[in-house]
Amino acid sequence: EIRTEVLRELIPEAVNNAIIEHSLNALGEPNVELDNTTALERLGQDPLTIKVGVEVLPEVQLDTYKGIEVNRRKRPITDEDVDRMIEGLRDNTASLQPVEDRASELGDTVTVNARGNYVEDPEEEEIKVDDVEVVLGGPGVQKEFTENLTGVRPEETRTFTVEYPADFTSPGLAGKQVQYTTEVTAVRQKEMPELDDEWAKSLGGDFDSVETLKTKVREDLEARATAESDHLLRDEIMKKLLEAHKFEVPESLVNQQTQQRFEALARQMMQRGIDPRNQEINWEGAREEMMGQAEEDVRATMLLEKIAEVENIGVSDEEIEAEIDAIATASQQPKMQVRAALTKDGGERSIAHRLRTRKALELLVENARVTDVEWTEPTEAAEASKEEAPKDE
Repeated sequence: EIRTEVLRELIPEAVNNAIIEHSLNALGEPNVELDNTTALERLGQDPLTIKVGVEVLPEVQLDTYKGIEVNRRKRPITDEDVDRMIEGLRDNTASLQPVEDRASELGDTVTVNARGNYVEDPEEEEIKVDDVEVVLGGPGVQKEFTENLTGVRPEETRTFTVEYPADFTSPGLAGKQVQYTTEVTAVRQKEMPELDDEWAKSLGGDFDSVETLKTKVREDLEARATAESDHLLRDEIMKKLLEAHKFEVPESLVNQQTQQRFEALARQMMQRGIDPRNQEINWEGAREEMMGQAEEDVRATMLLEKIAEVENIGVSDEEIEAEIDAIATASQQPKMQVRAALTKDGGERSIAHRLRTRKALELLVENARVTDVEWTEPTEAAEASKEEAPKDE
């Protein structure tokens, strides 16, 4: 017991001193093995040799990171874009009016009480839903509903079978066949508001006319286009920075980043009603793809951290406070609650780190050699970049 206690005291201290002496940026806990176990019998008389394996953060050697040449593309905003947004607003404020002089047709909203039975498992509990509004031909509406509820009137009944796709958003229906009997309770058509100043005023805000509304819509679209352009520019700068700095990154950090991507994807799937445990999902293929993305994420972070170090980039308490305010506003939570959660999870350090790397990226943007070029969709721009790249002779 005394020997064990001595080892427990001495080995961690010796390992820590060795890591400091060799200036190693250690990741995780070191793996320690005794090299000469016989020395345990003569503890204090013979030297005790141990082998230590530790994953280290590699030293990043920076090449040129200022003056990166990139193209800036900004999506043009046209009158047609503005008109499309205005039509969307009209559509959102449209009313539904009863149809009395004809049967239902595409675009109408048919309200039904539905009863459904699973064709392949009749013993399953019957589906019972009332007052379901079906937009005939609408996005997300199964074609069987549109086909069988077109040409109906109130109080009519229709029986039909729906085949749900395997990736349907509701896990309980995905890949199933359901026979429905529907009772039509109402048929209504969309009535669009007049495009006039009175309608513009009804939207609230400072809109006193259609022209004022159009001006605001154009400003919003321009702001979105600018944000998109800035995002694409930053992506292009990081892509070129990564191409110029190839180095191995710690496997543990890649695995950690991959796991975070996996968890984020699983949350998104559940929010959309998709069961991540679905056996048809190729998780192995997804993990392989995510691991490549995770490796790039880790390398990018290490590069930005090194640039922040070289450029003496710091983060003030006021900047951390402002970021916490922004998180509280975005999440609609009290600031004190956000701060308590961050303090518990070490989040304030994480915020400081994120702000520091963000500043490093802004420094790259400020020092980049940017050329404004004609807008192309992101996929087209990627193809164009490949064609423009110099080829080996």
